Amino acid sequence: MPKSVRAALSAVLLVLACLLVPVGALAVWAKYEIGDRDSYVATMAPLASDPAVRAAVADAVADSVSKEIDVGPLQGAVESFVRDAVRSFTETGAYKTAWNAANRAAHDAVQSALDKDTDAGRNGEVTIDLAPITEQVKRQLENDGVPFASKIPVSHTEVTVLESDDLGRLWRGFHALQVAGVWPAVAAAVLAVTGILLAARRRRAALATALGMALAAAALAAAVATGRALALDDLPPDISRDAAGAVYDALTETVWVTAWVIIATTLLIALAAWLTPRLRRPSR
Repeated sequence: MPKSVRAALSAVLLVLACLLVPVGALAVWAKYEIGDRDSYVATMAPLASDPAVRAAVADAVADSVSKEIDVGPLQGAVESFVRDAVRSFTETGAYKTAWNAANRAAHDAVQSALDKDTDAGRNGEVTIDLAPITEQVKRQLENDGVPFASKIPVSHTEVTVLESDDLGRLWRGFHALQVAGVWPAVAAAVLAVTGILLAARRRRAALATALGMALAAAALAAAVATGRALALDDLPPDISRDAAGAVYDALTETVWVTAWVIIATTLLIALAAWLTPRLRRPSR
């Protein structure tokens, strides 16, 4: 193969390898963290202790329960009692169990919609069904002797944690990433090794590839930060920005950490490639 052709092919392969770095990181995250139910529930579990998320859940459940109770002139007092009871419940271990159950059900519903390629779960909203929490609150109100608590229907009470007109399009891209899985990352590694082996100056090719991958990972980190700002800006006024921000941060933490790990690793490789010939030079 002529040197010029090898050089051109090497350059193309190395550029493709760098471009696949953020795609590979996102695909692994989408399939093995968000796509896996246990990993998803573990990711969302710490939010049960987040004050903003707890407040948003408490308000949604309290409003839903209060609508089903009619005690005439005592309505205001009962609603206040219900709200206090729900807020108190969000500090218990039973609430954390119910929170995990709600997230497990939400994950199953959304993942099923993605697998079947339907429109469910892709209407521009990310919601969590609070029915398991409402059930626990109902039992607590019954034990506390709240009038008509036993007649409260455990209906599907959904709380919206993210909402954006762009989420519908992003959802389709997310599904594509889940289908791709680990293969973009594997392809990036194969293309990088092949491109370096084809290069006439392999050390320089390795240096350029490492720097290119670091730049691609930095772009991924910047995209995560920009996506957070855009998602929160699109929220309607009735959705808590603090709660939505906590959910976004929890869901994207792995992507953020992965991006910085790639940056650190590739910069170390670039530094090693740059120092190697200088350390080998004999001193006078």
